[in-house]
Amino acid sequence: MSRKLRWGILGCASIAKRAVIPGIHVSKSGELVAIASRDYSKASQTASEYGIPKAHGSYEDLLADETIDAVYIPLPNHLHMEWTIRAAQAGKHVLCEKPLSLTAEEAEAMRQACERAGVQLAEAFMYRYNPRNERIKEVLRSGEIGEIRGIHSSFTFNNTGNRNNVRFKREWGGGSIYDIGCYPISAARLFLEQEPEAATVHAFFSDTHGDVDMMASGLIEFQGGVALTFDCAMWAAPRNTLEILGSEGCIYMSPAFGGHDFTVTTKGESRIVATPEVNQYALQADRFADGVFGDTPLLFPPSDAVNNMRVIDACLKSASARTRILI
Repeated sequence: MSRKLRWGILGCASIAKRAVIPGIHVSKSGELVAIASRDYSKASQTASEYGIPKAHGSYEDLLADETIDAVYIPLPNHLHMEWTIRAAQAGKHVLCEKPLSLTAEEAEAMRQACERAGVQLAEAFMYRYNPRNERIKEVLRSGEIGEIRGIHSSFTFNNTGNRNNVRFKREWGGGSIYDIGCYPISAARLFLEQEPEAATVHAFFSDTHGDVDMMASGLIEFQGGVALTFDCAMWAAPRNTLEILGSEGCIYMSPAFGGHDFTVTTKGESRIVATPEVNQYALQADRFADGVFGDTPLLFPPSDAVNNMRVIDACLKSASARTRILI
């Protein structure tokens, strides 16, 4: 019988119910054991609805559950550090929702806590487990689109009608850069395979939405004159795209963070490259389990999340100070 990683879920967030729980259910290696909420009735209802055997009325009770090996944390951003560290101290491996923390300093504290406890820590960027990414890297390495000149990505949506959304609470880590700007930043680092040098971001802060950044436009500088330009928004028409521009052609993805094909254009000719349709959340769970079981190292170690938070720190500082920030 194959090994199973026994999962507990800290919280009943929408992303957990909509994507991560179903993903673990269909994963090869995962077994959902329990879910927790500070409201037991909410945990019990979610457990019943999603076929989870146990419900706990507190996060502490779930961490004390000896039948659980790993926890997924979809809590609001300001709670990520506390509950990651507490989970590590309880001997649980941690898959924490993006962004990993509020600052790079917090992310580093989380990394160190998990290292001391001997548990694995990963940031839940599901798109990075899609085999499409490796196929894109193969095209880049082949030289088909020439040298990379730049990357542009747009990730926007409009949810202004929900005024009680945690994304609109500044002290909880709200705002578009934390929520979705982190995706283009992560993707640029993934495809360029290097860390950026500086960030310049201009943002629209809304005093009717907790004074968080509801729209941000950024320039992230990499070596060799290459840059990521991006925009992210929670108060704009929906878009989800990424383009890698080369000296001889380009690669285009839409949707950028959930699709299964991409377009390559060279010399005025375009072709669609199809990749397998997969459940990115199931692949994320399986790849995390591989790291826990020691079969392979984590595809993205926690140091990667620390580096991504350094860029986010610079973006937020730039948007606030209206100036270019070195990373």
